[in-house]
Amino acid sequence: MRTIKLTIEYDGTNYAGWQVQPNGLAIQQVMEDALAKILGAPVRLHSSGRTDAGVHAKGMVAAFRTDKGIPLRAFCDGLNSLLPRDISVKEAVEMPPDFHPRFDAQGKHYRYTLLNAPRRSPLTRLYAWHVRSRLDLPAMERAAWHFVGENDFAAFRTTGCAAKTTTRRIDAVDIRQGSEFVTIDVKGSGFLRNMVRMMVGTLVEVGVGRRQPEDVALLLEQPDSGSAGPTAPPHGLCLVEVFY
Repeated sequence: MRTIKLTIEYDGTNYAGWQVQPNGLAIQQVMEDALAKILGAPVRLHSSGRTDAGVHAKGMVAAFRTDKGIPLRAFCDGLNSLLPRDISVKEAVEMPPDFHPRFDAQGKHYRYTLLNAPRRSPLTRLYAWHVRSRLDLPAMERAAWHFVGENDFAAFRTTGCAAKTTTRRIDAVDIRQGSEFVTIDVKGSGFLRNMVRMMVGTLVEVGVGRRQPEDVALLLEQPDSGSAGPTAPPHGLCLVEVFY
């Protein structure tokens, strides 16, 4: 049996997230349907994780097993000829038989994009959260510093998170401003449900003066001391890369 690793890019606007579910069309379902046409049989894709409805990806990783001797280019060009325009396979690589995209992952890189301008932008409405108030970037950077390291992120997960432990390692939180856009790049070993979006929501509250940078440290040290900021909208979030 061959193990094929796919790197997938998608615009999550029209989907109910990555994982197959009963309440809407999922990217995994579209991918598996296309793969079944190429392989002539049903196939199950195992991914490096999930993305919620409306979240995008440049580097989602998924893998499947097959005994077919189909060339790798068929899993790129062949699949792309069957997939809708908002989903694309960027790369197909044959891996060792025991490769698993989730359990072998060493870390992930997410990017959140903010449009920090007084007026909304129709052209970026699907890819950036519009924040009208001027953001205090130095204050946000001071707050972001507290996230780095191994911490208890219990205050930064939403209801329904089934993780056995809430301790996660964050390697970097980089905030950059270019013209009207602010990007927040978060790299770490793994993430709880909606963790990145809640981190961003909290940083934005710091940026508009509703919180102090030190509030982040308190939430990490004492998760029951209060609530984190709002969960940032999904459309500003993109899974950039999974590290192996």
